[in-house]
Amino acid sequence: MKKRKLLVAKIGGNIIENQDSLNSFLSDFAKIKQPKILVHGGGKSATNLAMRLGVRTEMIDGRRITSVENLEIVVKTYAGLLNKKIVASLQKHNCNALGLTGSDANVILAEKRPVQFIDYGYVGDVINVNADTIKEFLELGITPVFCAVTHDGNGQLLNTNADTIASEIASAMGDHYEVSLFYCFELKGVLEDIGDKDSVIEHINLEKYNKLIEAKIIADGMLPKLQNCFDALQKKVSEVHIANAEFIKDQTTKHTTLSL
Repeated sequence: MKKRKLLVAKIGGNIIENQDSLNSFLSDFAKIKQPKILVHGGGKSATNLAMRLGVRTEMIDGRRITSVENLEIVVKTYAGLLNKKIVASLQKHNCNALGLTGSDANVILAEKRPVQFIDYGYVGDVINVNADTIKEFLELGITPVFCAVTHDGNGQLLNTNADTIASEIASAMGDHYEVSLFYCFELKGVLEDIGDKDSVIEHINLEKYNKLIEAKIIADGMLPKLQNCFDALQKKVSEVHIANAEFIKDQTTKHTTLSL
């Protein structure tokens, strides 16, 4: 039997920071009739709050070092204000949304990243996604909205990269659905020249990805994003796209498509 289609969309960057952009995206997202899941970041909001509180933020290769103080800020920002504002906005647009961390209904179990060359602090690497429970939400007509917080099963909350959460959820749901994964942010896609917003690289496969890394065209926060894209494709995700918010309503707009 043919599987139903499922959209997993991740939003981040300036879409979240700009209220007009966020409202426009959520209005378009709410109109999608097929089952859908939203994952959101909020790193800039967390960094801004940390600055106001005098807490230092440290990033390495696009990933946040999460101290005890930073974990508190991340949880308050992601699971609190941002998540509930997004859920409330979706309700406004008649999309019955449910805000979740990984600890809610035990949907995303993670483990604290072991210290090797770098101590990332309270950062979690996903061990398991409870796809059956998420499927139950979807079958009830509920749209799950995940923030970037997981747990370890022993009472410890963990900060987990939102791109990774989107990839892991999309991969896990592949047993039940034909899954499309969209990464939506303020740019049109992966850029050849960061100074030229129209220099979108429209197709990237693994070979080209490695060449772009060698040429330092892909760096910083884009590195883990693309790695998550290819992880998803190597599992059970049908298609992966990186695009701006307009892509959610018009998939003919210029964007980046990933393939193996």
